[in-house]
Amino acid sequence: MSGVENLARLPELKKKLLWTFFLLAVYRVSLIIPAPGIDPDRVRQIMDQAGQLVGLFNMFSGGGLQNALQQMSICALGIMPYISASIIIQLLTVAVPELKRLQKEEGAAGRKKITQYTRYGTVLITLIQGSAIAFALKPEGATNFGMIITTVITLTAGTIFLMWIGEQMTEKGIGNGISLIIFAG
Repeated sequence: MSGVENLARLPELKKKLLWTFFLLAVYRVSLIIPAPGIDPDRVRQIMDQAGQLVGLFNMFSGGGLQNALQQMSICALGIMPYISASIIIQLLTVAVPELKRLQKEEGAAGRKKITQYTRYGTVLITLIQGSAIAFALKPEGATNFGMIITTVITLTAGTIFLMWIGEQMTEKGIGNGISLIIFAG
């Protein structure tokens, strides 16, 4: 009996695999949706100047981010703000007694609270990074503050969307969703 035949006999596994592949496809499509308020010529100019730095950032973010950055997609920030927030929260659980207590003594409720703090940290980091991108890549001479805010909100929403996709993959799919997003690059 082949592995494919065994897969057909396990409808739950099949459902989880299909859900995971569907969400990965949605993720890849999101990388080609352009963010508003970004000057494509300015993006190309900065990408040419940055050279290897962009390649390094691309490697640490999962590999597909260079295209997302070149097109300045809604998911151009990728999942890196979430990874950064996770690392910061992990370091803070060692340094802050209240977070340490939450992690050790509160059990599932404490972990849920720490996850919530990680999400808040992700939004904060994304707002900061999105603002820097929006100001750096706005069209020359543009002073439309509304467009800058729209760009920041769009980039923040893109990262939150990726975070949600990762959580959905973890809960209803196969494997760690955030890791799969990084791997799918």
